[in-house]
Amino acid sequence: MEIIKDLTAPLRFKNPVVTIGNFDGVHIGHQKIFKQVVDKAGEMNGTPIAITFNPHPVRVLAPERGLKMLNAIGDKRELIARMGIKVLICISFDREFAHTGPDDFIRKILVEKLGAQWVIVGHSYSFGKGKKGTTAMLRARGRKYGFKVNVVRYATVDDDVVSSSRIRSLVLRGRVCEASRMLGRAYHIEGTVIKGAGRGGPLLHTPTANISTPNELIPKEGVYAVRISFGERLEAMGYGQRTGYEKGISPLAYCPSPPACGVYDGVANIGKNPTFENNRMSYEVHIFDFSRNIVGERLRLHFIDRIRDEKKFSGIKELEESIHRDIEKAKDILSKRRDPLFL
Repeated sequence: MEIIKDLTAPLRFKNPVVTIGNFDGVHIGHQKIFKQVVDKAGEMNGTPIAITFNPHPVRVLAPERGLKMLNAIGDKRELIARMGIKVLICISFDREFAHTGPDDFIRKILVEKLGAQWVIVGHSYSFGKGKKGTTAMLRARGRKYGFKVNVVRYATVDDDVVSSSRIRSLVLRGRVCEASRMLGRAYHIEGTVIKGAGRGGPLLHTPTANISTPNELIPKEGVYAVRISFGERLEAMGYGQRTGYEKGISPLAYCPSPPACGVYDGVANIGKNPTFENNRMSYEVHIFDFSRNIVGERLRLHFIDRIRDEKKFSGIKELEESIHRDIEKAKDILSKRRDPLFL
């Protein structure tokens, strides 16, 4: 996928089919839009293009909201690429760009810069200064400038409309099963294994890997059944090379027989380890049937289900007994689940 950040250079694409949005999470609603863009471009022998913004406009216009992203920017780009989008235009969003009116956006970017043949957006899409641009305006300007518009109906899960804000809310409440259904894959965070306090093996007889993560949106404190994938090992095995729906390949994968394909099962704890009276947040995972030293390696935690809240135990013995119960519960959950993973 070609990534374009400079809109001052000339752009020439064959029969551009364009979508526009923030696409945080690249959830099943976004995927529905991307599929239509790719399909339409295929019909026209054209170019499927997505326009997105960095940073998210809310971070510029309402920083006090402290908006946290579902995806790191690299993961978002990779997920969009796997959908079959060939060109991703990343517009730098600042207060100057925020003053761009909807008519100027259509004329200068969609028409003059891209020469869009089709514009495909979601049902609630709004754009331009003050979000005054609507899908009705897009249709009207399409008739004026000669491009066609398709508005894609929202996706739902159990009659609940899928949106990035809804998924953020679910993740923050620890409801990772519901969030994953809306994403179309298990919610994940990525990080690097760091040296921890060293209590897991010697004191609790359950070695854990401590993780430092750049991800912003972390599930609610507690214990989770997870799957673990290692970035470099998966790339060596050929994962992460999917090219999208235009070749009939899913943008996601499920590893049917971990750990044979480089994906392991485990149990993760998010919290402050109150039994040891810590006050710093930590992210740690116990990987089943695994003994290799992985300090410094990159991994992904794929959250499959929540087991329990974090709690303070009376001592090490009670904590150790609870950990063993958590492990058995996680194994039972993972034996029954086949969630798609972002590998």
